[in-house]
Amino acid sequence: MDVIAPPCRVAVLGQGYVGLPVATRAVEAGYDVVGFDVDKARVDRLVRARSYVDDVTDDDLRRVLDTARFHPTGDEADLAGFDVAVVSVPTPLRDGAPDLGHVRDAALLLARHVRPGCTVVLESTTYPGTTEDEFVPLLESAGRWRAGRDFHVGYSPERIDPGNRNWTFRTTPKIVSGVDAASREAVAAFYRTLVERVVEVAGTREAELAKLLENTFRHVNIALVNELAVLGHDLGVDVWSVIDAAATKPFGFMPFRPGPGVGGHCLPIDPSYLSWQVRRSLGQTFRFVEIANDVNDHMPDHVVGRVAARLNRDRRPVNGSRILLLGLAYKRNSGDARHSPAISVARRLADRGAVLHAVDPLIDPDHVPPGVTMVGCTDDELAAADLVVVLTDHDVLDWELVGRYAERVFDTRNRLGAAGCERL
Repeated sequence: MDVIAPPCRVAVLGQGYVGLPVATRAVEAGYDVVGFDVDKARVDRLVRARSYVDDVTDDDLRRVLDTARFHPTGDEADLAGFDVAVVSVPTPLRDGAPDLGHVRDAALLLARHVRPGCTVVLESTTYPGTTEDEFVPLLESAGRWRAGRDFHVGYSPERIDPGNRNWTFRTTPKIVSGVDAASREAVAAFYRTLVERVVEVAGTREAELAKLLENTFRHVNIALVNELAVLGHDLGVDVWSVIDAAATKPFGFMPFRPGPGVGGHCLPIDPSYLSWQVRRSLGQTFRFVEIANDVNDHMPDHVVGRVAARLNRDRRPVNGSRILLLGLAYKRNSGDARHSPAISVARRLADRGAVLHAVDPLIDPDHVPPGVTMVGCTDDELAAADLVVVLTDHDVLDWELVGRYAERVFDTRNRLGAAGCERL
């Protein structure tokens, strides 16, 4: 096979939390990049250098646009002539099963433009076998070229952690694989120009399962400490000090922290891909995932119950109480509200009749649920609240001010410490 080397035109399909950082990094590495997305409003924002992703700022967008090598588009014709295509489209769950609709649509788009020597990489999180059993046949559907013989295909799972300033797309090791050895090398060669370290694995199924293992590991361990937090409260034991004590062991232990639940795209979704495949392929239940799902899914209910109990001690019902929520995003220092447990808590409290105000300078106002009024973190708001509930501990919030003016605080993140409030 004639290999185009070095590749110069890159198409990134999907310009969300995964695809946009890949696209901007590829521009920085010197590639001519097509940022393709079917969402016209999203493309319009990119053209105007208006970012909607934590890890790519407006200034970052202006920089890559000024190179004249970044081309946001929703026009399929702009995909023609690509050397490398990276597919980073959503793979949500529908009725408990992975929905590969966006992956299939992307493969069919690319099928009309694949050519000898090009490389196609799937980054979307999915279950083992997707690349070779679902993705490749669609790429070959035009009938002219064959994967492995005429063009390269591989899988490289995304490892984007929104808002993480220590581990970025460039510094996080990148797992790569291919449908054959030549494809694996082509995928590895491309990512070596973008990231500091590439990790090659035997095949696409290993790479697909590695991604699910990473997130299942976190999901299960967060569920463990969440259940400990619930039990610790009932036993009168401070679970936060227990975790800190256990973390002093220099081997065989990794600390995880409890919270109001899990959110984002990965943890509430990815382990369920694996659980679904185990049920479908083996007729068995992945018990660890099922238990973790049950624990983490019920944490917002536990938080609301603790809020009600805290108010009841002062003879206040939830209905009519003024509650100030600090943070609505699913994680610290991110505006990502996908599957946020804080949003779930807000909705449950609104259903109980609470008067809800919330502070989150990072979240998109369009993602604020009904019944929640966004406010600033001021001394008046803090003092007026019947209860302040810490749900997401953004560094940009004035925690000293919270400690000074909030009369009652329920802290699900241990941001204020034992002396400042009641903790999860």
